Amino acid sequence: LLPCLFLCFSLFRQVRERLKQQVAEMKEKFPGFRPGLAILQVGNRDDSNLYINMKLKAAAEIGISANHIKLPNTATEADVLKCIASLNGDPAVHGFIVQLPLDSDKPINTEKITNAVAPEKDVDGLSSINAGKLSRGDLGDCFIPCTPKGCMELIRQTGIQVAGKRAVVVGRSKIVGAPMHDLLLWNHATVTTCHSKTSTLAEEVGKADILVVAAGKAEMVKGEWIKPGAIVIDCGINHVPDSTKASGKRVVGDVAYNTAKEKASYITPVPGGVGPMTVAMLMQSTVESAQRFLEKFQPGKWNIQYTQLTLKTPVPSDIEISQSCMPKPIDQVAKEVGLLPDEVELYGQTKAKVHLSALKRLKNQPDGKYVVVTGITPTPLGEGKSTTTVGLVQALGAHLHQNVFACVRQPSQGPTFGIKGGAAGGGYCQVIPMEEFNLHLTGDIHAITAANNLVAAAVDARIFHELTQTDQALYNRLVPSVNGVRRFSDIQIRRLQKLGINKTDPTALTKEEINLFVRLDIDPGTITWQRVLDTNDRFLRKITIGQSPTEKGFSRTAQFDITVSSEIMAVLALSDGLDDMKKRLGRMVVASSKRGEPITTDDLGVTGALAVLMKDTVKPNLMQTLEGTPVFVHAGPFANIAHGNSSVLADKIALKLVGKEGFVVTEAGFGADIGMEKFFNIKCRYSGLRPHVVVLVATVRALKMHGGGPAVTAGVPLPKEYTEENLQLLAKGCSNLNKQIQNARMFGVPVVVAVNAFKTDTKAELALVVQLAKEAGAFDAVECTHWAEGGKGAVALAKAVQRASQTPSNFRFLYNVELPVIDKIRLIAQQIYGASDIELLPEAQEKVTLYTKQGFGNLPICMAKTHLSLSHDPEQKGAPTGFILPIRDIRASVGAGFLYPLVGTMSTMPGLPTRPCFYDIDLDPVSGEVNGLF
Repeated sequence: LLPCLFLCFSLFRQVRERLKQQVAEMKEKFPGFRPGLAILQVGNRDDSNLYINMKLKAAAEIGISANHIKLPNTATEADVLKCIASLNGDPAVHGFIVQLPLDSDKPINTEKITNAVAPEKDVDGLSSINAGKLSRGDLGDCFIPCTPKGCMELIRQTGIQVAGKRAVVVGRSKIVGAPMHDLLLWNHATVTTCHSKTSTLAEEVGKADILVVAAGKAEMVKGEWIKPGAIVIDCGINHVPDSTKASGKRVVGDVAYNTAKEKASYITPVPGGVGPMTVAMLMQSTVESAQRFLEKFQPGKWNIQYTQLTLKTPVPSDIEISQSCMPKPIDQVAKEVGLLPDEVELYGQTKAKVHLSALKRLKNQPDGKYVVVTGITPTPLGEGKSTTTVGLVQALGAHLHQNVFACVRQPSQGPTFGIKGGAAGGGYCQVIPMEEFNLHLTGDIHAITAANNLVAAAVDARIFHELTQTDQALYNRLVPSVNGVRRFSDIQIRRLQKLGINKTDPTALTKEEINLFVRLDIDPGTITWQRVLDTNDRFLRKITIGQSPTEKGFSRTAQFDITVSSEIMAVLALSDGLDDMKKRLGRMVVASSKRGEPITTDDLGVTGALAVLMKDTVKPNLMQTLEGTPVFVHAGPFANIAHGNSSVLADKIALKLVGKEGFVVTEAGFGADIGMEKFFNIKCRYSGLRPHVVVLVATVRALKMHGGGPAVTAGVPLPKEYTEENLQLLAKGCSNLNKQIQNARMFGVPVVVAVNAFKTDTKAELALVVQLAKEAGAFDAVECTHWAEGGKGAVALAKAVQRASQTPSNFRFLYNVELPVIDKIRLIAQQIYGASDIELLPEAQEKVTLYTKQGFGNLPICMAKTHLSLSHDPEQKGAPTGFILPIRDIRASVGAGFLYPLVGTMSTMPGLPTRPCFYDIDLDPVSGEVNGLF
């Protein structure tokens, strides 16, 4: 007995110490990494609780991170399968067991449950795949059930040579008997399996050199049956009556121990024999699984399948390229980047929303490197910022094998069907499928349209009702009696508190308090909230509303804007969570009262409804590039009256997913004087994120325009100045490049210039731009051919970005928000645009006074000016100086969190050109494919 007890204890201790050492080595090699074990229990059986506590204790001693998930006994099969799916997808879980039996009031198929566990995490070895591999002898490619594995270790520790020995296994369960047979067989023993129906059981037992008993019947095997000198492994746990014990029972095995020990050379005691080894083998399998994980997936390094491009010359149309590429299933992309199944909400096969729970799970992970792509002052044709953004991430990912995410804006359908076309990039650098990207995507813009127009309807309806009802009538409708009881809603309580009325009983308000409560007293002349539509429609720029006789003469002049100019879009882009978004939605100012007080959406009582309409939009949309790198497409605020950047939430989640050495590349709208300045002063101020590199996109075409070249017009062939070499014109135009490099460096961030090469550019022209960019202070400048070559054409740019990201970034804001409004505007005008001063027209001066009085003077500034010049005049090219910047008006996006001065005139509702893009778009009625040019 003593040698057997010592053998079991000694082996258990050896295994534990070996595993502790292995875990310590993992932690040293991969800081922050720990093998993870999940134990899923259904119900609350006492014996299961005992076994689980043993496992949790062993895991803690070894250094394994063990997580006990307990479902109630009311859990259904679907509940259990959902939990299993989540654990299967969790990269922090390397071993995963379902504690049997399942103690549920509902019918649950145990076989279905055990087979739902991912085979690579099935450390209990109970799935059909692992069982099948064991039966085939693939011992190195499967998990072996823990009890047979422990039995085998005990047998080996006796020193016996298993090969050639006669082994008998009593019992045929899937957990012990059947896998024990296979394990002995593939260790070259001659194996016989017996069971309770074996008629010659005693005779078969007597032949065994190695006897393993797992029949589940107390003392079924008698000592006299055993061959002298045999090794006996008793896996049984049975309770038999015993009046000498306090509990009235004692634990015995499946072998009659007292007589068997006289004949066996080794026999495992019960309890204290196989049980501890089973737990030890569970820990060993978990560590083995973690080691396999590390071999396949280095922590912080994605195991991603990139898509090979088949390049063609000449380059086909964007839609042809997009449709020729087969996207990976989007759930595969999600898995590759480390998202869990319950963090991903699929919208078909190619797009998905990502839940904000991912950010919460990853909150302790270090952020990656943050890169913003901007550009010089563009031509009306655009200079390829989106194409460069996609090309850069394809180069970093598919060619340099870095973790990398692109974060881009969702395009508006207005420009898509209007003059600009799609915004998915171009050539061999696209977000795909481009038709999904450019059209409805997951419906975020439609939700914003609905939310915005609900506010607009609420404004006019409130004015109408206040004009046509008495205070008491208004009060009776706003706080109706239901079953004889009146009560304020939560949003009405907030309004009362804002008014300084600290009452919660609707019957307690005085007449004066009722008047204050029910009358917003909106001044129609101060309404800044407009209706929106995601279509270019010039005839909605100025309209008259309220002309129906039912509106009783209340009409006013109003307008439609395009949806992406709605403040709600900017709110979405700058929110850092659902709660923050709801607060911002409630703070939006729609007008002023006749007393000059700001009227908010919360005053209108619409905040909760807006949050409900917007609840899904807050989740970033996951897509992919042509080369299979991940992309977040989220939010699409205009870059003139809004800040022109994709969402804070997408950037934050992406920075966690890529890890410390990875990259997140986002794009700022228009030129560096607009989108980049707002990215730094508004987006980074609210997000708390700090950029590492600026990529400034330049083209020979745009620089020639800034040097004095003829006008560039969409749909019109380029003049010869742009298609023939002209180094003098180009050098002169580099003044704009020089100024935009200075603008970026003003914020303390290194600048890499990406010279986006066109086929009409000469080598000398490209070399000149590179040279002058470096002389102007760029960290580096490189020629890029990604439009024609995909990521391959941006590898040099990617390497330059990598080097730049390793240099110190001394990021700083341009201004302190506590400065007076006029001073903040003047700093931007002088430092970023090159103006000598600003001039506020009377209306703008009135707004400065009003917003300062209303408490909005400390908001950041979001300048609304033309993107076609550094100045307010689109005809002034290059880098003009000494001009006076006129500010004709200032408006407030209080919910989004900025004031936007209007510089010159501009429309927030674009019109359709003579020949809109929709002329080229069509649908194949047979295949359902979108045809034409986006």
